[in-house]
Amino acid sequence: MKVLVAVKRVVDYNVKVRVKADQTGVETANVKMSMNPFDEIAVEEALRMQEAGTVSETVAVSMGVQQCQETIRTALAMGMDRGIHVLTDQELQPLAVAKLLAALVEREKPDMVILGKQAIDDDSNQTGQMLAGLLGWSQGTFASEIKFADGKADVTREVDGGLETISLTLPSVVTTDLRLNEPRYASLPNIMKAKKKPIDQVSVEDLGVDASPRLVTLKVEEPPARRGGGKVADVAELVDKLKNEAGVI
Repeated sequence: MKVLVAVKRVVDYNVKVRVKADQTGVETANVKMSMNPFDEIAVEEALRMQEAGTVSETVAVSMGVQQCQETIRTALAMGMDRGIHVLTDQELQPLAVAKLLAALVEREKPDMVILGKQAIDDDSNQTGQMLAGLLGWSQGTFASEIKFADGKADVTREVDGGLETISLTLPSVVTTDLRLNEPRYASLPNIMKAKKKPIDQVSVEDLGVDASPRLVTLKVEEPPARRGGGKVADVAELVDKLKNEAGVI
């Protein structure tokens, strides 16, 4: 069984995000970047499957600028077998990423694709669902537990009402939630080994996908500063302020 894991390069979660001076996007120059935390969970789950003997090969995939290879190397240092880098300088939106992953699936023929449920930069939570739709595969989103039995994957999902367990026929797409596992740290020997592991580089054109953006960002602004609260004498004054000042009723 082969597993494909998508990993995204994002602004590190410890960094305070700042808007560019021209308000065209978020400042990424000279900013620490790292692997999307939900994708770290996806990598960890694939490695645990491999250690359990369920999976024979794990492949890490990242898309974007040349520096995305650093993210792939991080996945390889954690234990992934090899990497694939889709090199492009253009902005990749969820549908384009799903189409590129679908093209890679046709090449690699994996039995499962694992992704983080969302990236912490755009919070779209769309790519996994779009990929399953394009491939016509079963999907288990927001996974907090994955078990294999009788050639199927039993996925426990986190839903609004609690937990839901579904049985997926393979091949399938799974997106990971926070409680699925705790990612490991890469050891120094594995970091050294990762430098020798292969990373195949392909272009968007090689995969025959139109990755042009469907949406255009007009303006990015920081949220307004929070204002201090106030006290009211009675309910009547509260209702008056909510109606006439806040305009929420």
